[in-house]
Amino acid sequence: MADIHRSRTIAAPVGEIWDVLADFGSVSSWAPNADHSCIMFSGPGDGVLGTARRIQVKRDTLVERITEFTPPRVLAYDIEGLPNRLRRVTMRWTLGETGAGATLVTLTSTVEIGPGPGEKLAARVLCRVVARQSDSMLAGLAQRMENVNV
Repeated sequence: MADIHRSRTIAAPVGEIWDVLADFGSVSSWAPNADHSCIMFSGPGDGVLGTARRIQVKRDTLVERITEFTPPRVLAYDIEGLPNRLRRVTMRWTLGETGAGATLVTLTSTVEIGPGPGEKLAARVLCRVVARQSDSMLAGLAQRMENVNV
């Protein structure tokens, strides 16, 4: 298993950023790497945990399922629909106040392929690829929050 963190300070309060992240089905409205997104179904008993969204990224279709939801600080989800060799890919957003109405947003990507040395190395390499996507998502979120007229 390997993970990589990307962070960005965004000039917006935690609650406003949380509202955007918690609107789980609308990620394509601010993430430049998502062409389309929609909620597929809610979690058991209409709960948030287990809620799944469909994401279209170019020709690829992914499903992201919420695994952790702690308002207004943590949102995590597993990504499904990736190649079978990837046992698990998880994205975890955390929000922390920095003062002056700004928020430190951290996106942690975790990739699990397998326990062997070659698999661990492959997971670290893939984390770097996923980190580029995380940078894009953080930039899109910052643009959404800081340029409200856009």
